[in-house]
Amino acid sequence: MQVPATFEYERADSVPHALELLERYGPEARVVAGGHSLIPMMKLRLAQPEALIDINGLADELGGIAVEGDELAIGAMVRHTELLESTTATDLFPIFRDAERVIADPIVRNRGTVGGSLCQGDPSEDLSAVFAALRATAVIQGPGGTRTVPVREFHQGPYETAVEPNELLIQLRVPVAPGTGSAYEKVERRVGDWPVAAAGAVLRIEDGTIVQAGIGLTAVGAAHFCAPEAEAYLDGRAPDAEAFAQAGRIAAEHCEPHADQRGPADYKRHLAAELIRRALARAAGRS
Repeated sequence: MQVPATFEYERADSVPHALELLERYGPEARVVAGGHSLIPMMKLRLAQPEALIDINGLADELGGIAVEGDELAIGAMVRHTELLESTTATDLFPIFRDAERVIADPIVRNRGTVGGSLCQGDPSEDLSAVFAALRATAVIQGPGGTRTVPVREFHQGPYETAVEPNELLIQLRVPVAPGTGSAYEKVERRVGDWPVAAAGAVLRIEDGTIVQAGIGLTAVGAAHFCAPEAEAYLDGRAPDAEAFAQAGRIAAEHCEPHADQRGPADYKRHLAAELIRRALARAAGRS
């Protein structure tokens, strides 16, 4: 039988209250929202927090999807289903629709949250690659106020993030610019599974030239879920098939995939190159 170790439970009624509880219980406390990653790990005793701080009552403070100036703001408590169904987000960035359609299943999407996915820090997480491709910024709140961290600096290693034990991720902010197209491509063993490999692409094109490229990768050992060498190669080039194929090859060379039950390393590296090529082509068609 899978039974978690003993833990304390507190339900926060506001963001300040959640921060107070985190301060009280210390670094062995964990925040729970959807819980679809944390609870299974607790049942297997891969995670043994001394306290769970439930923030499900904070949707009013930590929810919402809206354009604010030249950024799209997405609250950390936004459920996957909300993001999938938000035309505000998906009309601007179809990559959200592409990715959310292949994340887990409707049951998980109805409860799991955007912030929880990023804070879990799983090396195979889909939204981490999406927000890396989008060059998003994470807004983090702690006892001393709020601070911002580029998503490309947010993940510091497997299951490690820039959020300190007494802080909360409260929002993701994505820059909005005209001429931007985006797409996400994923290979999985079965519907709703973790990816064997997946790639996201964001292209801003002006006068037939790529002025900025964003490439996100997951499950293939890409540092910080992105491919900066391939992005640099694309800058200033025409958005054509040859450039996209070469960008895929460059990104694959800098990946460090590990062989596991989902496939050997060479296969994953091949997938990284091919999925990047496909995602870039789709993104260009949407710009």
